[in-house]
Amino acid sequence: MIEEIILTASGRAKLEAELTKLKNEDLKEVAEQIKSARELGDLSENADYHQAREKQAFVAGRIEEIEWKLSHARMAEKSNGCNVVAIGCRAVLKSSDGNENYEIVGATEADPAVGKISVSSPIAKAILGHKVGDKVAAETPVGEIKYEIKSIE
Repeated sequence: MIEEIILTASGRAKLEAELTKLKNEDLKEVAEQIKSARELGDLSENADYHQAREKQAFVAGRIEEIEWKLSHARMAEKSNGCNVVAIGCRAVLKSSDGNENYEIVGATEADPAVGKISVSSPIAKAILGHKVGDKVAAETPVGEIKYEIKSIE
């Protein structure tokens, strides 16, 4: 079963920008590299040609992947105005270690290093649907962590 793809507006914009760059810049660049490599002669032993063809295949594959994600994704709606934690909202959580900021995003946008956590992560699952002041516990790989929701944006 395919996992549902959920995108925030910023995540969709980021994918669309990457797609535009791939189609308008990267494909043209690799086509020029292939053309230049062909001019060098024998293609069977031409490393530049083979490298350019591999890059072309990678770019084409990435274009296909992004187009598929964009056509199958469900957009996260902030219909509740972030009165409760939902996809697309940013929450400030207080734990015994201090305050932590998290934005709840779809799995394809997750980047914990910058505070974007997947809707399917233990912390997101624990706080989804809760409001400011609620106390929740998340079962993480390092054990249970207790949080208080300080703010939601």
